[in-house]
Amino acid sequence: MRKTILVTGGAGFIGSALIRHLLSRTEHAVVNVDKLTYAGNLDSLEPVLSDPRYTHEKVDICDAEEVARIFGRYRPDAVMHLAAESHVDRSIDGAAAFIHTNVVGTFTLLEAARAHWLGLEGEQRRAFRFLHVSTDEVYGSLGEEGYFTESTPYQPNSPYSASKAGSDHLVRAWHHTYGLPVLVTNCSNNYGPYQFPEKLIPVVILNALAGKPIPVYGRGDNRRDWLYVDDHVRALLTVLEGGEVGETYNIGGNNERSNLEVVHRICSLLDELLPDSRVARHSSLIT
Repeated sequence: MRKTILVTGGAGFIGSALIRHLLSRTEHAVVNVDKLTYAGNLDSLEPVLSDPRYTHEKVDICDAEEVARIFGRYRPDAVMHLAAESHVDRSIDGAAAFIHTNVVGTFTLLEAARAHWLGLEGEQRRAFRFLHVSTDEVYGSLGEEGYFTESTPYQPNSPYSASKAGSDHLVRAWHHTYGLPVLVTNCSNNYGPYQFPEKLIPVVILNALAGKPIPVYGRGDNRRDWLYVDDHVRALLTVLEGGEVGETYNIGGNNERSNLEVVHRICSLLDELLPDSRVARHSSLIT
């Protein structure tokens, strides 16, 4: 059955991949709510811009009046909430924006979704879902062995992860207090097409291609699990369609690597793909 899905942050890296997937693999209509910050990229949505099932609303999720208008106009069957400030380094230099968007914005969206849900009837009310997309960084740092689980205690270590942890708790509270049918996902580090060039993998690739120094912070031994973005969005749709209300689902790639391992692997691939590069060994650019 065709549904209307409200996606927040749909011009971002993961959000745009989700919208492309929804419109190419389902019959659903999509309302993209994105205020277009520096990380928003409408070019990533070029394949779907002419699709009559796609609509973009340039709205800040912290604007309660505008968010309420959108719910009233489109009457969505589900919300997939991806809008967030998401860069750790930026959160250190400017935490206020992260608290505003990730915490206040999520609260505003929850209240609008709750009012909308309470106005639904019958099967439409029973089937409504609010899917909150979060990060495994709320759990802290991944050790040498093992994985995070859905029962791992929260231990955020940056303003970014603290703001996402706060938003996760709000979503859980709105379920337990008001009955809002929510789902929460916590994903590992995504990579793939259209990723904004402030994240590790695109920074390494672009710097290596330009012959510029490749920055690796500290010893580069911070371990992460890496998840291809298209795998992530397929998992999100699976959770939306079949997840148990009130539950949290971790989404990972089963692909743990240290930052330094990832950088060296990219450099090795570039050495193979670009044998005539002016840089004989791209790993020589690592600083």
